[in-house]
Amino acid sequence: MSKNYDVIIVGCGAAGLYAAINLPSELNILILCKRELSLCNSSLAQGGIAGVYDSPTDNIQYHQNDTLIAGGFKNNVDAVHTLVSEAAQDIEHIIELGVDFDRNPDGSYHRTLEGGHGHHRIFHHADSTGAEIASKLLAYVQTLKNVEIRENALVCAVKNTSTGYSAFIKDIDDNYETCNCHYMILATGGIGRVYEFTTNSAIATGDGITFAYEMGAKIKNLSYVQFHPTAFNNRATRECFLISEAVRGEGAYLLNCNKERFMQNYDERLELAPRDVVSHAIVLESRKQNSTDFYLDISYKDSDFLKKRFPMIYRNLIEQGYDLTKEPVPIYPCQHYLMGGIDVDKNSETSLKNLFACGECSHTGVHGSNRLASNSLLEALVFSRHAAACIASRLADSPSDFEEASFDAHIGKSRIPKGYRTETRRIMQRSHFVIPDKKAAAEGFKRVEEMRNDLLTGNYLVDADYVLAKSIVTVAYIILGEVMQ
Repeated sequence: MSKNYDVIIVGCGAAGLYAAINLPSELNILILCKRELSLCNSSLAQGGIAGVYDSPTDNIQYHQNDTLIAGGFKNNVDAVHTLVSEAAQDIEHIIELGVDFDRNPDGSYHRTLEGGHGHHRIFHHADSTGAEIASKLLAYVQTLKNVEIRENALVCAVKNTSTGYSAFIKDIDDNYETCNCHYMILATGGIGRVYEFTTNSAIATGDGITFAYEMGAKIKNLSYVQFHPTAFNNRATRECFLISEAVRGEGAYLLNCNKERFMQNYDERLELAPRDVVSHAIVLESRKQNSTDFYLDISYKDSDFLKKRFPMIYRNLIEQGYDLTKEPVPIYPCQHYLMGGIDVDKNSETSLKNLFACGECSHTGVHGSNRLASNSLLEALVFSRHAAACIASRLADSPSDFEEASFDAHIGKSRIPKGYRTETRRIMQRSHFVIPDKKAAAEGFKRVEEMRNDLLTGNYLVDADYVLAKSIVTVAYIILGEVMQ
């Protein structure tokens, strides 16, 4: 038995939740959450949200210029202007929804500095801004009577129909259901689990990008992958704990294996250069020193200040045996963010009518080839609001009925071969890391193509292993295909 909704939102991070908040209250909305509600990349965002809001010494032109410089001038300038000029209204809105940003003693908002920014414009909640925003948005959405949220709802496939879209969903008890809608918003986050090491949560497997690609939507610049230069390096876990850009904004030094500063040899902006520049510098210094031992050191700062400014980072590092107030902390670049994705217009609409994409899975063009720190949460808010407004403007033309697509879970069929995800991650880590290796990419592409063809034609049981493997392999297939062009 299937259910019908006006709008289905796939993903419950900042983009998906904010879209629901901005959609008309008369619409029947379903939000599908892949795992538990708290598990999303938005909740992991530490630094903050960038924006010019009640900022006498800053202006939107400065913010726009910093964004373009960080993005290598490969940005969509119109999209960037939309982002920076509309930041104030969305920052104000989420404050009204209860988001609590840190303040100065005089009551004004405290703004921090991060790499690539020429002004202090990062609003933050200590070092867990994403969690603060996501939790307050979720709390508000849970009060909306027109919105249904389903946890542990794995979307296995999406198809377009004559009246909109159908989603094939598996719950935690292995029950399958089809849900139909007139409008769909993909807000499925990033692709971090395509790599061996990432700052992303376990859900970041590129599902939304895969669904859009399979339906024929345009995917753009998927090879624009950002590697954060200061992930905690314990050489053990796949999910690497991020040490926020804001730590360098507060004065931390980068040190090589000899515990010497080295950024002066690579960029005049030193530790406050944009992320791609710093990551490149670390890899080049690594080759020069023949060592992957690098450190972040802010121990010269007041310890009470550091504990108050970075409570989550301090606590997590203590659990790993390091005290950032007393010693350098081991770091190394790892996969962090995706600048490319499902290509969308200014309304966040994909190349398929009434299919929208918001947040990290989308390609608005605002980030260019490298995202400026703390622009991601802002992008999620601004462009999901645009998607909601576009949907609202089309309601008079919505169909009155719902067509349901057919899906097959292949119950009773064999499960996929083991190792596809692990092998794909190794290929991506080797071929498309900070400084890509085109030869390795060409070799890796052939193997990824073989795995993808097997998954598409193998008639396997459609379970979580299958869905996640197909997403990871498909994303790698698109990225390496771009690299070879």
